[in-house]
Amino acid sequence: MTKVRARAYTSPTLVLLCFDWADGDKHPDFLGFSIKRSPGYGKSGAPQYLYNKLDFTPPKSGAKPKLSNRAPIQKFNWWDGGIGPSDAGKTFTYTITPVLGTGPSNLQEQQADAIDLKVKLPETVEGGIGSYFNRAVVSSQSFLSIAKKSLNAQMTWLANGIENAVPDFLSSNADHVAGAIYHLTDQWKIIPAMKKYKGQLSFSYFLKTGSKGDEDSKPAADLLANGKRIFTPRSKISSLMHDKFIVGFNGGAPTRVLMGSMNFTPEAQTVQANVLHTFESKQMAALYANRHDLLLNDPTTAATAKGTLLYPGSQWKSVTDIPDSKIRIFFSPEKTKSRVSIDTIIQAVSSAKSSVVFALFSPTDKPLLDALLAAGDQGKIMLGLLNSISNPESKAKKAGKPLTASQQVAVTVYHRSRKDKKVIPFGAFSKNAPRSFLPELKTIDTSSFSAKQPGGKIPPVHVHHKFVVIDADTANPIIYTGSQNLSVNSVSKNDENLLEIKGNTALAAVYFAEFMRLYNHYRARAVWEAQHGAKAKGSKSAHDPLVLKVTRDEWVNEAYKKGTAEYAARTRLA
Repeated sequence: MTKVRARAYTSPTLVLLCFDWADGDKHPDFLGFSIKRSPGYGKSGAPQYLYNKLDFTPPKSGAKPKLSNRAPIQKFNWWDGGIGPSDAGKTFTYTITPVLGTGPSNLQEQQADAIDLKVKLPETVEGGIGSYFNRAVVSSQSFLSIAKKSLNAQMTWLANGIENAVPDFLSSNADHVAGAIYHLTDQWKIIPAMKKYKGQLSFSYFLKTGSKGDEDSKPAADLLANGKRIFTPRSKISSLMHDKFIVGFNGGAPTRVLMGSMNFTPEAQTVQANVLHTFESKQMAALYANRHDLLLNDPTTAATAKGTLLYPGSQWKSVTDIPDSKIRIFFSPEKTKSRVSIDTIIQAVSSAKSSVVFALFSPTDKPLLDALLAAGDQGKIMLGLLNSISNPESKAKKAGKPLTASQQVAVTVYHRSRKDKKVIPFGAFSKNAPRSFLPELKTIDTSSFSAKQPGGKIPPVHVHHKFVVIDADTANPIIYTGSQNLSVNSVSKNDENLLEIKGNTALAAVYFAEFMRLYNHYRARAVWEAQHGAKAKGSKSAHDPLVLKVTRDEWVNEAYKKGTAEYAARTRLA
């Protein structure tokens, strides 16, 4: 017999367990794994099994999830849903045990092959880097009970601690702060924190007037502006001033940076999946401070790309004062026809050794998409999460117009997602939810906490991330993250900031854990919709149950077949 192999990928608020039992292919009655956590969920701290929503028979309406020794985990990865912001820095031991049997009345844990995996969650700030990922899963069974509570309670659960990032950053910088923000509307946490801040505050914010303009941030800027709080509009950029960053000054010098994908809006903190980071780095802070100063002058797109002697234009800039990390920063826009930033990512993806995962709002760059999909075709683990996936072919054909370049990318994504389900979109269980599952919400209304002018529509954004993580399961990971959507416009027409982080295995594990949490959540819904939705062909009837299987071959799929994506994931991630 062979013991279970297991590995944990952790963030401050999440434990993702990846495990493998090599002997599983020898046992047709291998029914999955039980997972026990110590300390458990109760106040006593007694060891307790993790829960499984699924059972061998369709659960009755309102039935509680079963413990995994009675309802084994029929997957090779699982995340602990009982971890929250207060658990950052704590240590847990997970006992992962193979289970053999023929069904609910015949289950035997193979104790001799079990493994005890000790897992310490990182603190929110480790190695000079703070990491804040929100939950942002309104479309979940867990949120249905939260939805009965106050709006503040709902938002706090969805925000998962990210709502504290900006207020805490402001309060810890005594001298002054300077930054650039695409959208500033949040009266829940951020605007109150700016009002409370006693130092000097200077921000560049995006403003375009006219019928197709964008004045979302102007009410907040007007509300906040006074002698110590200066807000300068940015309007001469071709498309968007899409940055989201703050620089902190102490002792008269820039010392810290906050950056990420999150706009400063109530919906960005709660219903849109986002990340923010803080960096304790004087080098990085100086580069971002220079960028802020350049944007204050509102240069044209061409002038921004060219830069000046004091504020260099678009090029990779190295940061060397953060331990265990090789970091470079790129500020867009680039000069016309230049693709330095995105081509760097394409080259890194093409050179991946083991895995590539990405979470993007919407990919529109064909060379990048081709490189990402090719990674999967070459036997590497390739998984992607997008805000939405649609097929524009029929509309273009009906209009008698050829597909645009971005529409061609959308068509490729659509057909690939239908083929292998490796790239999937946001989803929710609707009225035809699996038996014992309730229909889920898609969003909540946070407009009561917005300074935005009434009547403006909030776009249906659920996945707002902008990251690619390469070889997270190896000793040499690469992370690309920032404000850039990795699109044509983001390269040449927008103000953007992009980080390349090499060699930081702990941070790569954070990204991988948070990615898999969202990916597994939405994949279950995407697969169900493909089989049972209105457009499903030859589908089963609505409300079919999701149930555990009673033989190994019904649930492992191709996980024990060499050369398959499932085999690679089983053997490499554990």
